[in-house]
Amino acid sequence: MLSCAQSRWPPRLVTVPGLHGSDGAHWQTWLDRQFAHSLRVEQADWDAPDLAVWGDALRERLARERGPFLLAAHSFGCLVTAHALQQGKLGADVAGVLFVAPASPEKFRFAGPFEARRLSVPSILIGSETDPWMPLAGARQLAQQLGSAFVNLGDAGHINSAAGFGPWPRAKYFIDTLVHCEAPKRLRDDEAQAEPVRDVESAAPVLPGGLSAFA
Repeated sequence: MLSCAQSRWPPRLVTVPGLHGSDGAHWQTWLDRQFAHSLRVEQADWDAPDLAVWGDALRERLARERGPFLLAAHSFGCLVTAHALQQGKLGADVAGVLFVAPASPEKFRFAGPFEARRLSVPSILIGSETDPWMPLAGARQLAQQLGSAFVNLGDAGHINSAAGFGPWPRAKYFIDTLVHCEAPKRLRDDEAQAEPVRDVESAAPVLPGGLSAFA
């Protein structure tokens, strides 16, 4: 049986900031420091949101590293992440997504067409009752469309540093929840890939073409 140490589990954290990026006091920056080997997606122009361009930057960031990955996105970064997943740009190495305070797609229509469809990976979406970028009802509807578990954080503004969300242990709890929920499936998959196919009669590993390694 494979252990977590022998497999590629747990996944690496990747933070995906929104418009203008995330400053040093932001919870995403704090979260980066809670996980070894975490990654941050960088954009060429943080003031020019574009779903396609930012999605390509996310894809290229993951392509340079070894997965699997767990993404923690904020604001417009949530739309970028969901869009890239739906476009098939990120491959099969994304194990889960935490969406925090997603921006309303209506506010970013100029950034490219966005269609919310059910994702193929587990996800949690965190909404706020006082978010100027997305009404709570809109966040709840987006969670339903994406197939995400929904959490109402209450009076939390845009859940950023301006709203007082610097060190945020609950964000780490949400990430750990996604990791623990996905771990059994991922470990089974790794174990299946590591297990050699065996010839029933000889119990010798079978090579391509049906030849036994011991023949």
